[in-house]
Amino acid sequence: MKFLLLIIPTVSVIFAFFNGNMPQVSQAILDKSGEAVQLAISICGIMCFWCGMMKVAERAGLVEKISALLSPIVGLLFRNIKKGGKAAGLITMNLAANILGLGNASTPLGIAAMRAVSEENGSEESGTATEDMIMLAVLNTASLQIIPTTAAALRSANGCAAPLDILPCVWIVSVYSVTIAVISAKIMGAVSRKRGKTR
Repeated sequence: MKFLLLIIPTVSVIFAFFNGNMPQVSQAILDKSGEAVQLAISICGIMCFWCGMMKVAERAGLVEKISALLSPIVGLLFRNIKKGGKAAGLITMNLAANILGLGNASTPLGIAAMRAVSEENGSEESGTATEDMIMLAVLNTASLQIIPTTAAALRSANGCAAPLDILPCVWIVSVYSVTIAVISAKIMGAVSRKRGKTR
């Protein structure tokens, strides 16, 4: 990825130089850099608002309540973790934080949950990801989200009158993506276990 981020602008500048478009490239760099700063500043307000609202929800115990609701689902999705154990608790908290759009809270919870799952699955020495670890990564990548804070902030910053009118579409797409991701992970896990037995 670092290589791509370096090679793309380098190739662009080279082609601009040989085609006589360097003044346009220079002007575009200056203009877009300024626009990027303006966009970052403009979304700060709404991001702070929604992060504050989510923090209030967290302090009010909403994360814990959602975690309790998610516990049975976690037990079904993760085959080799202890029910009511440390890993199960961290996974439910992580999923609840993702659903509420608490990005700052979900990241450390996700890391802690991955470590706890690794310990319970005994994969620390082997250095390979277990089926439960893969499932956790899948759920974090294709997570459900009630309020897409970042998308709403970007839409608002770009002049959208109703930045949250995308909610129904976001909910439908996120449910679909999570369903497909979980089914795919389960199928691949079953195939992997079957191959392991045949060997």
